[in-house]
Amino acid sequence: MMESLPGIMFLVLTILLMFGFPVAFTLLGTALGFGLIGFGWNFFNLLPLRIWGVITNFTLLAVPLFVFMGVMLERSGIAEELLETMALLFGRLRGGLAISVVVVGALLGASTGIVGATVVTMGLLSLPTMLRRGYQPELATGTISASGTLGQIIPPSIVLVLLGDIIGVSVGDLFIGAVIPGLVLVLLYIFYIVIIARIKPDWAPLIPRQEWEDILEAGLFKRVMRALVPPLFLMVSVLGSIFAGIASPTEAAAVGASGAMILAAANRRFNMDMLRQVMQTTTRLTCMVFIILVGAGAFGLVFRGLGGDHWVRNYIQHIPYGKWGVLFICMSIVFVIGFFLDFIEITFIHIPVLAPIMKHMGFDPLWFAILFAVNLQTSFMTPPFGFSLFYLKGVAPPEITTGHIYRGIIPFVILQLLGLLTLVFFPSFATWLPRVVFGS
Repeated sequence: MMESLPGIMFLVLTILLMFGFPVAFTLLGTALGFGLIGFGWNFFNLLPLRIWGVITNFTLLAVPLFVFMGVMLERSGIAEELLETMALLFGRLRGGLAISVVVVGALLGASTGIVGATVVTMGLLSLPTMLRRGYQPELATGTISASGTLGQIIPPSIVLVLLGDIIGVSVGDLFIGAVIPGLVLVLLYIFYIVIIARIKPDWAPLIPRQEWEDILEAGLFKRVMRALVPPLFLMVSVLGSIFAGIASPTEAAAVGASGAMILAAANRRFNMDMLRQVMQTTTRLTCMVFIILVGAGAFGLVFRGLGGDHWVRNYIQHIPYGKWGVLFICMSIVFVIGFFLDFIEITFIHIPVLAPIMKHMGFDPLWFAILFAVNLQTSFMTPPFGFSLFYLKGVAPPEITTGHIYRGIIPFVILQLLGLLTLVFFPSFATWLPRVVFGS
Protein backbone atom coordinates (compact mmCIF):
# COMPACT_ATOMS: atom_id res chain seq x y z
CA MET A 1 0.00 0.00 0.00
CA MET A 2 2.78 2.46 0.94
CA GLU A 3 4.49 1.94 -2.43
CA SER A 4 1.38 3.11 -4.28
CA LEU A 5 0.83 6.21 -2.09
CA PRO A 6 2.60 8.63 -4.52
CA GLY A 7 0.32 7.54 -7.38
CA ILE A 8 -2.80 7.79 -5.22
CA MET A 9 -1.66 11.21 -3.98
CA PHE A 10 -1.22 12.54 -7.51
CA LEU A 11 -4.58 11.06 -8.58
CA VAL A 12 -6.40 12.67 -5.63
CA LEU A 13 -4.81 16.04 -6.43
CA THR A 14 -5.85 15.79 -10.11
CA ILE A 15 -9.45 14.84 -9.28
CA LEU A 16 -9.83 17.68 -6.75
CA LEU A 17 -8.43 20.21 -9.24
CA MET A 18 -10.82 18.96 -11.95
CA PHE A 19 -13.72 19.53 -9.56
CA GLY A 20 -12.66 23.17 -9.31
CA PHE A 21 -11.19 23.35 -5.80
CA PRO A 22 -8.72 26.24 -5.28
CA VAL A 23 -5.23 25.19 -6.36
CA ALA A 24 -3.27 26.46 -3.32
CA PHE A 25 -5.57 24.87 -0.73
CA THR A 26 -5.86 21.64 -2.74
CA LEU A 27 -2.07 21.34 -2.83
CA LEU A 28 -1.72 22.07 0.90
CA GLY A 29 -4.65 19.86 1.91
CA THR A 30 -3.41 16.90 -0.14
CA ALA A 31 0.13 17.35 1.20
CA LEU A 32 -1.04 17.51 4.84
CA GLY A 33 -3.30 14.47 4.49
CA PHE A 34 -0.77 12.22 2.79
CA GLY A 35 2.08 13.61 4.91
CA LEU A 36 0.29 12.43 8.05
CA ILE A 37 -0.37 9.03 6.48
CA GLY A 38 3.23 8.62 5.31
CA PHE A 39 5.26 10.23 8.12
CA GLY A 40 2.93 10.69 11.06
CA TRP A 41 3.10 13.81 13.24
CA ASN A 42 6.83 14.22 12.58
CA PHE A 43 5.81 15.65 9.21
CA PHE A 44 5.02 18.96 10.94
CA ASN A 45 8.66 19.27 11.98
CA LEU A 46 9.73 19.21 8.32
CA LEU A 47 7.07 21.41 6.74
CA PRO A 48 7.99 24.80 8.33
CA LEU A 49 11.60 24.43 7.15
CA ARG A 50 10.45 23.83 3.56
CA ILE A 51 8.07 26.84 3.61
CA TRP A 52 10.77 29.06 5.17
CA GLY A 53 13.16 28.05 2.40
CA VAL A 54 10.60 29.08 -0.25
CA ILE A 55 9.74 32.45 1.32
CA THR A 56 13.38 33.48 1.89
CA ASN A 57 14.50 32.65 -1.66
CA PHE A 58 16.18 35.81 -3.01
CA THR A 59 15.58 34.87 -6.66
CA LEU A 60 11.80 34.87 -6.18
CA LEU A 61 11.93 38.52 -5.10
CA ALA A 62 11.97 39.25 -8.83
CA VAL A 63 8.33 38.09 -9.13
CA PRO A 64 6.61 41.02 -7.32
CA LEU A 65 9.05 43.47 -8.93
CA PHE A 66 8.28 42.29 -12.48
CA VAL A 67 4.55 42.25 -11.69
CA PHE A 68 4.81 45.83 -10.39
CA MET A 69 6.68 46.85 -13.56
CA GLY A 70 4.04 45.31 -15.82
CA VAL A 71 1.04 46.78 -14.00
CA MET A 72 2.67 50.22 -13.84
CA LEU A 73 3.35 50.18 -17.59
CA GLU A 74 -0.17 49.05 -18.36
CA ARG A 75 -1.48 52.17 -16.56
CA SER A 76 1.05 54.50 -18.21
CA GLY A 77 -0.52 54.46 -21.70
CA ILE A 78 2.63 53.14 -23.42
CA ALA A 79 0.85 50.08 -24.85
CA GLU A 80 -1.91 52.20 -26.37
CA GLU A 81 0.51 54.60 -28.08
CA LEU A 82 2.72 51.77 -29.32
CA LEU A 83 -0.15 49.79 -30.82
CA GLU A 84 -1.67 52.73 -32.68
CA THR A 85 1.71 53.80 -34.10
CA MET A 86 2.79 50.32 -35.24
CA ALA A 87 -0.56 49.86 -36.98
CA LEU A 88 0.19 52.99 -39.02
CA LEU A 89 3.78 51.92 -39.74
CA PHE A 90 2.79 48.54 -41.24
CA GLY A 91 -0.43 49.80 -42.76
CA ARG A 92 0.54 49.48 -46.43
CA LEU A 93 1.66 45.84 -46.12
CA ARG A 94 -0.96 43.20 -46.80
CA GLY A 95 -1.74 41.86 -43.35
CA GLY A 96 0.04 44.90 -41.93
CA LEU A 97 -2.39 45.44 -39.05
CA ALA A 98 -1.95 41.84 -37.92
CA ILE A 99 1.86 42.14 -38.24
CA SER A 100 1.76 45.29 -36.11
CA VAL A 101 -0.15 43.39 -33.41
CA VAL A 102 2.58 40.69 -33.36
CA VAL A 103 5.37 43.30 -33.15
CA VAL A 104 3.58 45.15 -30.35
CA GLY A 105 2.96 41.86 -28.52
CA ALA A 106 6.70 41.14 -28.65
CA LEU A 107 7.66 44.65 -27.48
CA LEU A 108 5.11 44.63 -24.66
CA GLY A 109 6.25 41.11 -23.73
CA ALA A 110 9.80 42.43 -23.41
CA SER A 111 8.51 45.37 -21.37
CA THR A 112 5.79 43.96 -19.12
CA GLY A 113 5.40 40.18 -19.49
CA ILE A 114 1.77 40.28 -18.24
CA VAL A 115 -0.46 38.38 -20.67
CA GLY A 116 -3.80 39.65 -19.35
CA ALA A 117 -2.89 43.32 -19.69
CA THR A 118 -1.42 42.84 -23.18
CA VAL A 119 -4.36 40.85 -24.58
CA VAL A 120 -6.97 43.19 -23.09
CA THR A 121 -5.18 46.30 -24.36
CA MET A 122 -4.74 44.93 -27.89
CA GLY A 123 -8.27 43.52 -27.89
CA LEU A 124 -9.77 46.89 -26.98
CA LEU A 125 -7.64 48.94 -29.37
CA SER A 126 -6.87 46.79 -32.41
CA LEU A 127 -9.71 44.26 -32.74
CA PRO A 128 -12.43 46.82 -33.63
CA THR A 129 -10.02 48.46 -36.11
CA MET A 130 -9.13 45.13 -37.77
CA LEU A 131 -12.82 44.19 -38.09
CA ARG A 132 -13.71 47.61 -39.45
CA ARG A 133 -11.03 47.25 -42.14
CA GLY A 134 -12.40 43.89 -43.25
CA TYR A 135 -10.08 41.42 -41.49
CA GLN A 136 -11.42 37.90 -41.12
CA PRO A 137 -12.57 37.53 -37.45
CA GLU A 138 -10.60 34.29 -36.93
CA LEU A 139 -7.35 35.83 -38.19
CA ALA A 140 -7.84 38.96 -36.08
CA THR A 141 -8.70 37.14 -32.84
CA GLY A 142 -6.04 34.46 -33.31
CA THR A 143 -3.33 37.04 -33.90
CA ILE A 144 -4.26 39.03 -30.79
CA SER A 145 -4.55 35.96 -28.55
CA ALA A 146 -1.20 34.54 -29.71
CA SER A 147 0.71 37.83 -29.64
CA GLY A 148 -0.44 38.55 -26.10
CA THR A 149 1.21 35.34 -24.86
CA LEU A 150 4.68 36.25 -26.19
CA GLY A 151 5.50 37.82 -22.82
CA GLN A 152 5.66 34.31 -21.37
CA ILE A 153 8.79 33.45 -23.36
CA ILE A 154 10.33 36.82 -24.26
CA PRO A 155 12.32 38.04 -21.22
CA PRO A 156 11.85 39.41 -18.66
CA SER A 157 9.27 36.71 -17.96
CA ILE A 158 7.83 35.60 -14.63
CA VAL A 159 7.57 32.00 -15.82
CA LEU A 160 11.33 31.98 -16.54
CA VAL A 161 12.02 33.22 -12.99
CA LEU A 162 9.88 30.43 -11.53
CA LEU A 163 11.34 27.76 -13.83
CA GLY A 164 14.89 28.87 -13.03
CA ASP A 165 14.24 28.47 -9.31
CA ILE A 166 12.53 25.07 -9.64
CA ILE A 167 14.96 23.51 -12.14
CA GLY A 168 18.07 25.09 -10.62
CA VAL A 169 19.19 27.12 -13.64
CA SER A 170 20.47 30.71 -13.51
CA VAL A 171 17.62 33.09 -14.31
CA GLY A 172 20.09 35.31 -16.18
CA ASP A 173 21.01 32.37 -18.45
CA LEU A 174 17.31 31.66 -19.00
CA PHE A 175 16.60 35.28 -19.91
CA ILE A 176 19.39 35.33 -22.48
CA GLY A 177 18.60 31.83 -23.75
CA ALA A 178 14.93 32.67 -24.34
CA VAL A 179 15.67 35.62 -26.64
CA ILE A 180 16.20 33.58 -29.85
CA PRO A 181 13.27 31.14 -29.27
CA GLY A 182 11.04 34.16 -28.62
CA LEU A 183 12.15 35.80 -31.86
CA VAL A 184 11.60 32.50 -33.71
CA LEU A 185 7.97 32.51 -32.58
CA VAL A 186 7.56 36.15 -33.63
CA LEU A 187 8.95 35.37 -37.10
CA LEU A 188 6.74 32.27 -37.43
CA TYR A 189 3.64 34.36 -36.63
CA ILE A 190 4.62 37.08 -39.11
CA PHE A 191 5.49 34.53 -41.81
CA TYR A 192 2.07 32.87 -41.39
CA ILE A 193 0.26 36.21 -41.59
CA VAL A 194 2.16 37.24 -44.76
CA ILE A 195 1.46 33.87 -46.45
CA ILE A 196 -2.25 33.75 -45.51
CA ALA A 197 -2.69 37.37 -46.60
CA ARG A 198 -1.20 36.46 -50.01
CA ILE A 199 -3.36 33.36 -50.40
CA LYS A 200 -6.54 34.99 -49.03
CA PRO A 201 -6.24 38.74 -49.76
CA ASP A 202 -9.80 39.39 -48.62
CA TRP A 203 -8.86 38.17 -45.11
CA ALA A 204 -6.38 41.04 -44.60
CA PRO A 205 -7.10 44.10 -46.81
CA LEU A 206 -4.66 46.96 -47.36
CA ILE A 207 -5.12 50.47 -45.96
CA PRO A 208 -6.24 52.75 -48.84
CA ARG A 209 -3.33 54.61 -50.47
CA GLN A 210 -4.80 58.08 -49.90
CA GLU A 211 -5.19 57.41 -46.18
CA TRP A 212 -1.57 56.17 -46.01
CA GLU A 213 -0.29 59.34 -47.73
CA ASP A 214 -2.23 61.48 -45.25
CA ILE A 215 -0.55 59.57 -42.41
CA LEU A 216 2.92 60.20 -43.88
CA GLU A 217 2.26 63.89 -44.14
CA ALA A 218 1.28 63.99 -40.47
CA GLY A 219 4.85 63.07 -39.38
CA LEU A 220 4.91 59.31 -38.99
CA PHE A 221 8.65 59.09 -38.19
CA LYS A 222 8.43 61.32 -35.10
CA ARG A 223 5.41 59.39 -33.86
CA VAL A 224 7.19 56.05 -34.33
CA MET A 225 10.22 57.25 -32.39
CA ARG A 226 8.04 58.61 -29.58
CA ALA A 227 6.20 55.27 -29.29
CA LEU A 228 9.29 53.03 -29.58
CA VAL A 229 11.71 54.81 -27.24
CA PRO A 230 9.89 54.08 -23.92
CA PRO A 231 9.66 50.27 -24.28
CA LEU A 232 13.20 50.15 -25.72
CA PHE A 233 14.41 52.19 -22.73
CA LEU A 234 12.87 49.66 -20.36
CA MET A 235 14.24 46.66 -22.29
CA VAL A 236 17.76 48.16 -22.18
CA SER A 237 17.35 48.98 -18.48
CA VAL A 238 16.36 45.43 -17.52
CA LEU A 239 18.11 43.15 -20.00
CA GLY A 240 21.07 45.47 -20.58
CA SER A 241 21.91 45.55 -16.87
CA ILE A 242 21.95 41.71 -16.87
CA PHE A 243 23.95 41.43 -20.14
CA ALA A 244 26.53 43.90 -18.88
CA GLY A 245 26.91 42.05 -15.59
CA ILE A 246 25.89 45.15 -13.63
CA ALA A 247 22.89 43.51 -11.95
CA SER A 248 21.50 40.09 -11.15
CA PRO A 249 18.02 39.28 -12.56
CA THR A 250 16.45 40.15 -9.20
CA GLU A 251 18.27 43.49 -9.09
CA ALA A 252 17.37 44.09 -12.75
CA ALA A 253 13.71 43.59 -11.81
CA ALA A 254 14.09 46.46 -9.34
CA VAL A 255 15.64 48.54 -12.15
CA GLY A 256 12.63 47.70 -14.33
CA ALA A 257 10.15 48.66 -11.62
CA SER A 258 11.93 52.01 -11.16
CA GLY A 259 12.05 52.53 -14.94
CA ALA A 260 8.32 51.86 -15.22
CA MET A 261 7.62 54.61 -12.68
CA ILE A 262 9.88 57.01 -14.60
CA LEU A 263 8.02 56.27 -17.84
CA ALA A 264 4.64 56.70 -16.16
CA ALA A 265 5.81 60.07 -14.82
CA ALA A 266 7.10 61.04 -18.29
CA ASN A 267 3.64 60.27 -19.70
CA ARG A 268 2.10 62.42 -16.96
CA ARG A 269 0.12 59.47 -15.61
CA PHE A 270 1.96 59.00 -12.31
CA ASN A 271 0.20 60.05 -9.10
CA MET A 272 -0.35 58.65 -5.62
CA ASP A 273 -3.77 57.21 -6.46
CA MET A 274 -2.32 55.33 -9.42
CA LEU A 275 0.63 54.13 -7.32
CA ARG A 276 -1.75 52.80 -4.66
CA GLN A 277 -3.79 50.90 -7.28
CA VAL A 278 -0.66 49.42 -8.84
CA MET A 279 0.65 48.32 -5.43
CA GLN A 280 -2.69 46.74 -4.51
CA THR A 281 -2.80 44.79 -7.79
CA THR A 282 0.84 43.74 -7.37
CA THR A 283 0.21 42.54 -3.81
CA ARG A 284 -2.85 40.55 -4.88
CA LEU A 285 -1.07 38.83 -7.79
CA THR A 286 2.09 38.16 -5.76
CA CYS A 287 0.11 36.64 -2.89
CA MET A 288 -1.63 34.32 -5.37
CA VAL A 289 1.69 33.15 -6.80
CA PHE A 290 3.35 32.63 -3.42
CA ILE A 291 0.48 30.79 -1.70
CA ILE A 292 0.47 28.36 -4.66
CA LEU A 293 4.25 28.13 -4.34
CA VAL A 294 3.98 27.27 -0.63
CA GLY A 295 1.37 24.60 -1.42
CA ALA A 296 3.53 23.20 -4.20
CA GLY A 297 6.54 23.14 -1.86
CA ALA A 298 4.57 21.13 0.70
CA PHE A 299 3.25 18.79 -2.01
CA GLY A 300 6.74 18.26 -3.41
CA LEU A 301 8.14 17.52 0.07
CA VAL A 302 5.56 14.77 0.67
CA PHE A 303 5.63 13.38 -2.88
CA ARG A 304 9.41 12.98 -2.87
CA GLY A 305 9.44 11.75 0.73
CA LEU A 306 7.06 8.96 -0.27
CA GLY A 307 9.39 8.01 -3.13
CA GLY A 308 7.26 9.61 -5.84
CA ASP A 309 10.23 10.69 -7.96
CA HIS A 310 11.57 7.11 -8.00
CA TRP A 311 8.06 5.83 -8.76
CA VAL A 312 7.75 8.15 -11.78
CA ARG A 313 11.31 7.44 -12.94
CA ASN A 314 10.77 3.68 -12.81
CA TYR A 315 7.62 4.07 -14.87
CA ILE A 316 9.24 6.34 -17.46
CA GLN A 317 12.30 4.11 -17.88
CA HIS A 318 10.06 1.58 -19.64
CA ILE A 319 9.13 4.10 -22.35
CA PRO A 320 10.53 3.07 -25.77
CA TYR A 321 13.08 5.11 -27.78
CA GLY A 322 15.21 6.02 -24.76
CA LYS A 323 15.60 9.60 -23.62
CA TRP A 324 13.88 11.03 -26.71
CA GLY A 325 10.81 8.97 -25.92
CA VAL A 326 10.94 10.40 -22.39
CA LEU A 327 11.24 13.93 -23.80
CA PHE A 328 8.21 13.36 -26.04
CA ILE A 329 6.12 12.02 -23.14
CA CYS A 330 7.12 14.88 -20.80
CA MET A 331 6.35 17.55 -23.40
CA SER A 332 3.06 15.83 -24.31
CA ILE A 333 2.03 15.75 -20.63
CA VAL A 334 2.70 19.48 -20.21
CA PHE A 335 0.86 20.31 -23.45
CA VAL A 336 -2.25 18.24 -22.60
CA ILE A 337 -2.41 19.48 -18.99
CA GLY A 338 -2.30 23.02 -20.43
CA PHE A 339 -5.85 22.48 -21.69
CA PHE A 340 -7.07 22.34 -18.08
CA LEU A 341 -4.56 24.19 -15.86
CA ASP A 342 -2.74 27.51 -16.19
CA PHE A 343 1.03 27.94 -16.36
CA ILE A 344 1.53 28.70 -12.64
CA GLU A 345 -0.21 25.49 -11.57
CA ILE A 346 1.71 23.39 -14.12
CA THR A 347 5.00 25.04 -13.13
CA PHE A 348 4.54 24.33 -9.44
CA ILE A 349 2.85 20.90 -9.64
CA HIS A 350 4.24 19.05 -12.66
CA ILE A 351 7.63 20.63 -13.50
CA PRO A 352 9.19 19.61 -10.14
CA VAL A 353 8.27 16.00 -10.96
CA LEU A 354 9.33 16.05 -14.63
CA ALA A 355 12.52 18.17 -14.40
CA PRO A 356 14.59 15.69 -12.31
CA ILE A 357 13.72 12.95 -14.81
CA MET A 358 14.98 15.12 -17.68
CA LYS A 359 18.19 15.82 -15.75
CA HIS A 360 18.62 12.12 -15.00
CA MET A 361 18.31 11.38 -18.73
CA GLY A 362 21.23 13.71 -19.47
CA PHE A 363 19.45 16.68 -21.08
CA ASP A 364 20.89 20.20 -20.72
CA PRO A 365 18.84 21.89 -17.90
CA LEU A 366 18.98 25.31 -19.62
CA TRP A 367 17.68 23.84 -22.87
CA PHE A 368 14.79 21.86 -21.41
CA ALA A 369 13.82 24.76 -19.10
CA ILE A 370 13.26 26.91 -22.20
CA LEU A 371 11.49 23.97 -23.88
CA PHE A 372 9.12 23.89 -20.90
CA ALA A 373 8.62 27.67 -21.13
CA VAL A 374 7.66 27.52 -24.83
CA ASN A 375 5.34 24.59 -24.11
CA LEU A 376 3.73 26.37 -21.14
CA GLN A 377 2.94 29.31 -23.42
CA THR A 378 0.36 27.16 -25.24
CA SER A 379 -1.63 26.78 -21.99
CA PHE A 380 -2.87 30.35 -22.47
CA MET A 381 -4.36 29.48 -25.87
CA THR A 382 -5.75 25.95 -25.62
CA PRO A 383 -9.47 25.64 -24.84
CA PRO A 384 -11.46 25.14 -22.72
CA PHE A 385 -9.42 27.05 -20.08
CA GLY A 386 -7.05 29.22 -22.15
CA PHE A 387 -6.85 32.49 -20.23
CA SER A 388 -5.82 34.49 -23.29
CA LEU A 389 -9.09 33.42 -24.92
CA PHE A 390 -11.10 34.49 -21.86
CA TYR A 391 -9.38 37.88 -21.73
CA LEU A 392 -10.10 38.53 -25.41
CA LYS A 393 -13.72 37.36 -25.24
CA GLY A 394 -14.27 39.72 -22.31
CA VAL A 395 -13.39 42.80 -24.39
CA ALA A 396 -14.40 41.65 -27.90
CA PRO A 397 -17.33 43.26 -29.77
CA PRO A 398 -20.66 41.36 -29.57
CA GLU A 399 -20.33 39.99 -33.12
CA ILE A 400 -17.20 38.03 -32.12
CA THR A 401 -18.24 34.59 -30.86
CA THR A 402 -16.31 32.07 -28.82
CA GLY A 403 -16.21 29.93 -31.98
CA HIS A 404 -14.35 32.69 -33.85
CA ILE A 405 -11.71 32.84 -31.10
CA TYR A 406 -11.32 29.06 -30.78
CA ARG A 407 -10.96 28.60 -34.55
CA GLY A 408 -8.60 31.55 -34.78
CA ILE A 409 -6.03 30.18 -32.35
CA ILE A 410 -5.64 26.78 -34.04
CA PRO A 411 -2.98 27.92 -36.60
CA PHE A 412 -1.05 29.76 -33.87
CA VAL A 413 -1.03 26.75 -31.52
CA ILE A 414 0.35 24.72 -34.44
CA LEU A 415 3.00 27.44 -34.98
CA GLN A 416 3.94 27.29 -31.29
CA LEU A 417 4.36 23.52 -31.54
CA LEU A 418 6.46 24.06 -34.67
CA GLY A 419 8.61 26.50 -32.66
CA LEU A 420 8.93 23.86 -29.94
CA LEU A 421 9.98 21.27 -32.53
CA THR A 422 12.54 23.71 -33.95
CA LEU A 423 14.04 24.10 -30.49
CA VAL A 424 14.22 20.31 -30.10
CA PHE A 425 16.14 19.88 -33.37
CA PHE A 426 18.31 22.98 -32.85
CA PRO A 427 19.19 23.17 -29.13
CA SER A 428 21.78 25.87 -29.86
CA PHE A 429 18.89 28.33 -30.31
CA ALA A 430 18.58 28.23 -26.51
CA THR A 431 22.20 27.61 -25.47
CA TRP A 432 24.36 29.60 -27.90
CA LEU A 433 23.60 33.14 -26.71
CA PRO A 434 24.16 32.44 -22.97
CA ARG A 435 27.54 30.90 -23.85
CA VAL A 436 28.48 33.98 -25.86
CA VAL A 437 27.29 36.47 -23.20
CA PHE A 438 28.27 34.67 -20.00
CA GLY A 439 30.66 32.00 -21.27
CA SER A 440 28.41 29.39 -19.60
